[in-house]
Amino acid sequence: MIPSRDVTRRSRLLVIIFTLCAFLANAADEREPVRDREGLRRWMNAHLGQPRFVSAAWGIKIVSLASGATLFEENAGKLLKPASNAKLFTGAMALDRLGPAYRIRTSLYAKASPDAAGQINGDVIVFGRGDPSFAARFNNGNHTDNLRSLAEALASSGVKRIRGGLIADESHFRGPPLGSGWMWDDLENYYGAEVSALTVEDNVVDLVLKPGEVAGMPVKILTLPQTTYLSFSNRTMTRTADEPSRIRVYRPLGENVVYLHGGISLGHSNVYDAVTVHRPALWFGELLREALARRGIKVDGRVQAVDWLDREIAPRSTNDWREIAHVESPPLKEILPRMMKPSQNLYAHLLLLQVGARILETNAGFRTTENAGLAELEKFIQEAGIRAGEVLLEEGSGLSRGALLTPNATVQLLTHMNGHAQREIFQASLPVAGIDGTLRRRMSGTTAAGNVRAKTGTLRYVYALSGYVTTAAGEPLVFSLMLNNYDADESEARPALDAIAIMLAGIAEKLR
Repeated sequence: MIPSRDVTRRSRLLVIIFTLCAFLANAADEREPVRDREGLRRWMNAHLGQPRFVSAAWGIKIVSLASGATLFEENAGKLLKPASNAKLFTGAMALDRLGPAYRIRTSLYAKASPDAAGQINGDVIVFGRGDPSFAARFNNGNHTDNLRSLAEALASSGVKRIRGGLIADESHFRGPPLGSGWMWDDLENYYGAEVSALTVEDNVVDLVLKPGEVAGMPVKILTLPQTTYLSFSNRTMTRTADEPSRIRVYRPLGENVVYLHGGISLGHSNVYDAVTVHRPALWFGELLREALARRGIKVDGRVQAVDWLDREIAPRSTNDWREIAHVESPPLKEILPRMMKPSQNLYAHLLLLQVGARILETNAGFRTTENAGLAELEKFIQEAGIRAGEVLLEEGSGLSRGALLTPNATVQLLTHMNGHAQREIFQASLPVAGIDGTLRRRMSGTTAAGNVRAKTGTLRYVYALSGYVTTAAGEPLVFSLMLNNYDADESEARPALDAIAIMLAGIAEKLR
């Protein structure tokens, strides 16, 4: 039977009234000041019980660092997708295993020192070990000449000309140039850049797109840094002032041709985008050749790249090649916040591989450097007191859709690091609410601002926030908030997590 229009209207009205009442009831519960653990439980149950979360999965654990008491938990033992909360584990393990003063060395090898005229009569190898610092992020945002340090090091060794070629050697890491579980449609985006022992500019080219002088002209393309490594198929058009601006960027997998579609309207401000490069070690070599030329060092031969598969066939003999120059990265204590605060996937996976490469120096039984790093991560997790089976990571960043964690595991990790010798460095690496990193625009003007230090996590249908907060009563807490299977815009999902952190920061009495 088809209901009449009046019945349908009454039904809709009843649904609206019911939803509004439920919302007001929840809002009233959330506004109630939390004074004790029972009040915390009521507030949390009201928050999680909102109708909008009926199809979602929450995993939560909140613990007092002062007493060790669990103040609230919901599905704390359930495995959920953590997104970038996985970086907490990678960063903590790297800090523990490598130490805060650890530096990453990039070497320049030749078969002989330069002759009296400053010439190398043969090839020069630039051998990378995963230093991420050849980038604007480490150079006050400047994309210009971030390989100058290598050029200066070679010049200081007396080299004025390389009669051979330049070999970009990325063989320090064994395995594919992607983390396990990374999706193909992530790989052209800045957060899915290929991984290489020779990494430069985060393996990404920034794009500045400008309208042409008149409608109908192609959009102008500026790259940062300036490079011809990528080629562009510009299929854009400058639009009239009353037309909307929209640009689509596409780089096919395994290519360095970028296709641009759409247009920018006249008078519109610049459009900014970014695209990853394929085979970043080769790009590193090309940029280094340009940096050497600016320093007055000519390379006669061509640039080529070699990886671990090439070195299986033609190993580099340490007896034949000598290090003629090198540079070292900033210490790990400076790299870690540049990974954690902006949630930089490439850097996180490089740190996992950094640990894995050290393991492979003494134990060649692992198939890939990633496998060796994950094996060491598993040992670290056990040392941190986390139960087996509660951390199932496939790579270092959390970009993998197969990664799983429990809130129990994350809270135990954060508790362990609170008592760790490198506690201050670890906690200082985390984003601060309302101040920096991925939390710089979140929780501003609340009791959580400048207080909450936490790692964010975002994937499709996945949102997470885990870290530290001190209540208004001075009680330090550790928390892990994981929201999975939630089909909502980030502008709705993130405040759902932030509301909990803000509530915890505002608790005015000790929780007993």
